[in-house]
Amino acid sequence: MEGQLCANLEISVEKPPEASPPSFIALLKVYRELLVSRIRNTQCLIDNLIKNDYFSTEDAEIVIQFPTQADKVRKILDLVQSKGEEVSEYFIHVLQKVTDAYYELQPWLDEIGYKPSENICSKPVVNTDPVSRYCQKLRYELGRDSKFVMSYAQREEMLLEEIYSDNIMELVSFTNESLGKVCQLEALFDDAVGLINEDGETIYVFGDAGIGKSILLQKIQSLWARKELEIGAKFFFRFRCRMFSCFKEDEAICLKDLLFKYNCYPDQDPAEVFHHILQFPHTVLFTFDGFDEIYSNFDLSSVPEMCSPNEPIHPLVLLVSLLRGKLLKGSKKILTARTGTEIQRNIIRKKVLLRGFSSNNLKEYTATFFKDEGQRTLVLNQLEANPNLCSLCSVPLFCWIIFKCYEHFHSVFDSHELPDCSVTLTDVFLLMIEVHLNRSLKTSLLKNNTRSQAEMFKSRKETLLALGKMAYKGMENSFFIFEQEEVSSVNISEADLQLGFLRTVKGYSGCDNQCTYEFLHLTLQSFFTALFLVMEEKVGAKELLQFFNECSSTETAQPTCLRIPWLKKQLAGKDPFRNKEHFHFTNLFLCGLLSRSKQKLFRHLVLPAVTKRKRKTLITYLGESMKSHLKGVTRSRLPNYNQVQVQPNFVWMLRCLYETQSEKVGKLAAKRMHANYIKLTYCNAYSADCSAISFVVHHFQKRLALDLDNNNINDYGVKQLLPCFSKLAVIRLSVNQVTDHGVKILYEELSKYQIVTFLGLYNNQITDVGAKYVAKLIEECSSLEYVKIGANKITSEGGKCLAQAIQKSKTMFEIGMWGNQVGDEGAKAFAEALRNHPTLTNVSLAFNGITTEGGKSIAEAMQHNNSVKIFWLTKNELDDEAAMSFAEMLKVNKKLVHLWLIQNQITAKGVKYLSEALKENTAIKEFEWEPDKPRGGQSF
Repeated sequence: MEGQLCANLEISVEKPPEASPPSFIALLKVYRELLVSRIRNTQCLIDNLIKNDYFSTEDAEIVIQFPTQADKVRKILDLVQSKGEEVSEYFIHVLQKVTDAYYELQPWLDEIGYKPSENICSKPVVNTDPVSRYCQKLRYELGRDSKFVMSYAQREEMLLEEIYSDNIMELVSFTNESLGKVCQLEALFDDAVGLINEDGETIYVFGDAGIGKSILLQKIQSLWARKELEIGAKFFFRFRCRMFSCFKEDEAICLKDLLFKYNCYPDQDPAEVFHHILQFPHTVLFTFDGFDEIYSNFDLSSVPEMCSPNEPIHPLVLLVSLLRGKLLKGSKKILTARTGTEIQRNIIRKKVLLRGFSSNNLKEYTATFFKDEGQRTLVLNQLEANPNLCSLCSVPLFCWIIFKCYEHFHSVFDSHELPDCSVTLTDVFLLMIEVHLNRSLKTSLLKNNTRSQAEMFKSRKETLLALGKMAYKGMENSFFIFEQEEVSSVNISEADLQLGFLRTVKGYSGCDNQCTYEFLHLTLQSFFTALFLVMEEKVGAKELLQFFNECSSTETAQPTCLRIPWLKKQLAGKDPFRNKEHFHFTNLFLCGLLSRSKQKLFRHLVLPAVTKRKRKTLITYLGESMKSHLKGVTRSRLPNYNQVQVQPNFVWMLRCLYETQSEKVGKLAAKRMHANYIKLTYCNAYSADCSAISFVVHHFQKRLALDLDNNNINDYGVKQLLPCFSKLAVIRLSVNQVTDHGVKILYEELSKYQIVTFLGLYNNQITDVGAKYVAKLIEECSSLEYVKIGANKITSEGGKCLAQAIQKSKTMFEIGMWGNQVGDEGAKAFAEALRNHPTLTNVSLAFNGITTEGGKSIAEAMQHNNSVKIFWLTKNELDDEAAMSFAEMLKVNKKLVHLWLIQNQITAKGVKYLSEALKENTAIKEFEWEPDKPRGGQSF
């Protein structure tokens, strides 16, 4: 209709230059109903018409008296047209200039080709639209709030642009299988990639503590505020989920108050702004940070699923209704939580896993952090020399802490060295505490009278104890926000607050008139809780182990934990390492603080007898827990191996054991496994966890199989496994971000010991460079029988090297190359390797870009092979000519049992050749092909 009306008006709008100008009165008459249906704000039009003396106050009063918006627009059009061409043109000019308010009319303005006259251009236009003004205010306030990142030393703020660095973001399926990387933040909102549920509205971002979830949301907020995030969002509302824990059970607010009171309040006409949001929910973007941090005694099962946007109700109901799409359906939402918080599938649109820094990300972050090139080079060299520390740096929070500590000690003490021994997470946090306390001293005194760590802690014992007591009280109840009264009750002074362990947060729920506080990061609260348990002499065995028990109870420990029907809490019976990450970190730090290496530090903080008693209690408990845990794991009997398949929570157990740094504990753990095949797949293990794995595994006396498939090990983790390689006969590292550098480490270590039989490197980031190292290992290590290196980035060059190595090997049993790109050149090299090979039995060259030429070479070589039983060539580009060659091969080769040729380019003609050949070959048990079909196959 609109286009038709435009065509009808062409004569009056588009005239030759010598003709009279178009009639704007006629234009408004023709498009009257279009304008009535699309103008949603009349006040801005009235304000500008009055400002330029086109309307009188009486005109405005006449318009305002009409009850509906449509009638108001009709009356404005009547009055404008009655006042002549100039006023009619100015009316259109306002629509063009105030794009935020009249964005729906911009295509129409483009279509009619409106260009204001010189006279009208001189007339001012002021945007008084309350929606537009609110959007501007939102962008200003969110831009200001996201500009800086508060450092862990509270007195210092850093520009987000100077500290933010990308980390690995991976789109995953519901079962956490990779769907590709996120290279641009806009891709989070692009349905072309990673969409797993088109009915869901929430992008679920998850990862471990400190991995960068909050700063990612801050980056998104900053881009939106600067109009650099083109996703069609006019409104941006951000919430930290822990604020919902502050609302009392009987508290109720409406959606409008939740949006405006806890974000940014409109200066004009809040009702109209809220109405606009209700009308256009697709223009709204929400971020909800830290969903796992909600703890409340409000029972959501007692309220209906549907709720009104206008009626007051408990804030948690509003939150859940927004996530479910019961309120503001169609709005965009990003929800973050720590790994292990499982949310029902029906609300999730995409899942995004944050994996931390890759080696390149770490180098970029180091360059961002250390502007001085000499200092940067020094840090990178020291990290390279200390894989343990480097692994910790793959977690952005821990990297930040380590770098800030280095920066502080370098500037104050002229110290250039990072720790060169095994570094635990407890060591890193103790170093951070030392930096905080050092900063409280005057610089001149600090340089002249440097104190040891023990002396510094002793001088601030009361401060540490007070902070620990408050952290402990909060941890007991899973509270992460503290009111001024709670801070004062444990005697935390103003000077203590200035140390930077706590930061002020916006007051929530009745706390508006006083400051509220939180620890700078949840892991810091866990650390101070553990510090309190060690320092407080009255803490007995029950209190000392209570957070282990919190993790082991079959019921949720606190009756105040949020009960949401579609929030799945992982319950694992009496497993003391069930997923409650803030408790896990507390337990981990407790193990570290009670380790023998920390006795000197605590000698002046607590009586040695007390520390000894607590340490004995803890070690005894860990031993019994390990024994209990391993009784419940899945065990399998494999040829030459007794396999134990552990759960993700087992990684937390290993982390705790590593923090103790007790060789006795490590040996005991290895002994009690009663297995020589450790399966740790899908356990969310990071590179730093390889230190803990090595800590236990290197105590095994016999050869061992270690399966770490589908984790986040990367090159740093491979380096952390160095103590294990002398024991490893099977090493599986598939789907782990391993690059050529990691493969080089594997070659250097495994070739030393000559015992590895199985090497799994499927779906990593290995190029031809890494393939050459694997080829050298095959050549030099006669024990190696199985190599899985598919789904990498290996071309014909790497393929030829591997094939030549296999040709020389007399022991190779299986090679898996699915999903590389070796092409015909690589296929020819593999053909030569296959010819008369004595042992090679299973071969996969599927999805490798092999065409007719390569296929014919393989088929011809297989006429001279008696060892291969299974051959996969699916998803290549083999045609009927290649099929004919394979048919000839089948007439000769009577040893091949399984041949897969599906998803190639073989037609019915090629199938006929193969079918005829099969009449002469009775050895084939399984033969898959597909004539002119994209999927499926025929089986014989």
